[in-house]
Amino acid sequence: MSALPRIRTFLFWFLSLAIALASWRWLALGVELSMPPMFHHVFKKPVALYVHIFFAPVALALMPFQFWAGLRNRRPAVHRWLGRGYGMAILFSGTGGFFIALNTNAGPVAASGFALLAVLWLATTARGIQLAMARRIAEHRRWMIRSAALTFAAVTLRLYLPLLAAAFGFETGYPIVAWLCWVPNLLIAEWLLLRPQSRLALTRLKSST
Repeated sequence: MSALPRIRTFLFWFLSLAIALASWRWLALGVELSMPPMFHHVFKKPVALYVHIFFAPVALALMPFQFWAGLRNRRPAVHRWLGRGYGMAILFSGTGGFFIALNTNAGPVAASGFALLAVLWLATTARGIQLAMARRIAEHRRWMIRSAALTFAAVTLRLYLPLLAAAFGFETGYPIVAWLCWVPNLLIAEWLLLRPQSRLALTRLKSST
């Protein structure tokens, strides 16, 4: 593996695990201190909020392990159990995220962006799991790449939001990041899936299953 793929792999793992761990800071600091923009949900939708902010980091932390080829090939049972945990975390977090998106104080642009993210997150993951259960592994991997791109929105949101807030102010930047955190991720995933080498690898996988 050349230097650039190694760097990409390192960043993928590091950012996923670091953001997942940092996201649980509310357990020690509370929501008001650690996540001020989310605090109003404590009064509006407390169950949805706590379900979302507890299980979203679980999904983010498990995601890189699902792309670890060595684990997948040598310990397929572990891969499947981690996949079940990933799917359940998204079921809980995505459902909670949908309801808190509808009750955000940030306006309709932010609400629609985050709500659509939750719906697509749930849908892509459910489709991927359905295909795995049907042993359609090549198609399963395509849909789980889409799911992972949406899971990674937790990372891109935290990278983009400080820049947007500094450039435009938080009130303007937050609705923008509600879309920017996931739409480019999904477009990149689709581009990766359309590359000839990716299509060839998935075709070979499909023919062998």
